[in-house]
Amino acid sequence: MSPTARFRALPLRSRLALLVTVAVALAVAAVAAVSWVMVRGQLRDQLDSSLRATNAEAQANQVYSAIGCVVGGALPDRPANNLSAQVQIVRADGSHCWIDGKNTLEVTETDLDVAQRRRNAVLYDATTSDGTAVRVYAQPALVNRQPAALIVAKPLADVDKPLSTLAWVLLLVCGIGVVGAGAAGLWVARTGLQPVDELTDAVEHIARTEDLTVRIPDEGDDEIARLSRSFNSMTAALASSQERQAQLIADAGHELRTPLTSLRTNIELLARSEETGRAIPPEDRRELLASVKAQMTELAALIGDLQELSRPDAVSPGPLGVVALHEIAGSALSRARLRGPELDFTADLAPWYVRGEAAALERAVVNVLDNAVKFSPPGGAVAVTLRAGELAVRDHGPGIPAEELPHVFERFWRSPSARALPGSGLGLSIVARTVQRAGGSAELRAAADGGPGAEAVLRFPGAPTPPPAPLPTGPAAEPSVVPDQ
Repeated sequence: MSPTARFRALPLRSRLALLVTVAVALAVAAVAAVSWVMVRGQLRDQLDSSLRATNAEAQANQVYSAIGCVVGGALPDRPANNLSAQVQIVRADGSHCWIDGKNTLEVTETDLDVAQRRRNAVLYDATTSDGTAVRVYAQPALVNRQPAALIVAKPLADVDKPLSTLAWVLLLVCGIGVVGAGAAGLWVARTGLQPVDELTDAVEHIARTEDLTVRIPDEGDDEIARLSRSFNSMTAALASSQERQAQLIADAGHELRTPLTSLRTNIELLARSEETGRAIPPEDRRELLASVKAQMTELAALIGDLQELSRPDAVSPGPLGVVALHEIAGSALSRARLRGPELDFTADLAPWYVRGEAAALERAVVNVLDNAVKFSPPGGAVAVTLRAGELAVRDHGPGIPAEELPHVFERFWRSPSARALPGSGLGLSIVARTVQRAGGSAELRAAADGGPGAEAVLRFPGAPTPPPAPLPTGPAAEPSVVPDQ
């Protein structure tokens, strides 16, 4: 398993703590490294400055005048050294002599270049005869009025010892920082993931008990609060959906009970007549059979409406496309005229195209027209208009009281005045759902002119007009020629 896979396999709390620890450790290590490098640079700069400020030329001339230049060995009766450095002279011919210090330095090409005036003063690192690391400053000088290079060296231990001490201190601080970062990471993970733990407990509780009333505190505006609000909204929506489902089942059971009871009664009467041999009068028998047929038709329509309402909103019953709403309204109007032959229908349908499913839209328009037919008095008028995507159906029936208008699109809701009429109370619910799926809206209101009746208004957004169908071409489009007989 790769390191990435192993890391992802860890619990979220462990990953968060590890990431915090690594981040803080890297930050502490970076600060420590930068601090060490900066201190090292400062100490070496101070050492270089002290080498440049050393007044070794006067000391060298004084010693040279007093006792001459000694190659190796100790200098007898030399003046006291106040330089705290190794000092030696390198002549232009390459010879050198020891002026001060405990050890000598090997003559380098750089020293000769300085002595011969080919280079100015220069700083570099070197090693003495006993292996001590030193910082060397070679500068041009006049010793006994002869050009030479004056070599001054100070041990790098003056820099390395403080740096070593600082390195141990920084290492200790880094260790403490890493341990502290680990503790802080665990605390941050535990504190930061506490709302997630609460959310997990709530989800597990819901999965175990199916209790959708659980809510999580959502104080604040951070991501956890947003997640809590989203979860609360989801559970509220699920609870509402569950309530609507239960209500739909209860209402459907209530609506199905009436036709089933009546159907059962009529069938039992017919069966008892057959079993007892007592014939039902022909007129009563025809009425019973007509009632059975009507109740079966009503039951089938109710089941169809329930199937339509049980379909998810995101699922369309058929392919969507650009359809001519005026043609759909005309077809629905033709069907409505057959159902209300005694009514006076007027239509004014301007062309309008919408994006939707033709069969569902026609059913919605038919439902609206059926309501107009159902509530219109004999000889009444029904006006249908379509203007700029607004389809209005105006009847002259009893109308709907204002307090009942907010409920007309609810499932199984029926006006008290309409409960004696056939119907399931689902027609307008299907209308509203179909229109909303097409991007529009549905409204039922009192007649705009203040007269009797009600007006149903369906509003649809327009869609691009489909191009005209191309004319047929080719041999099949050519008129046939009948030869003379």
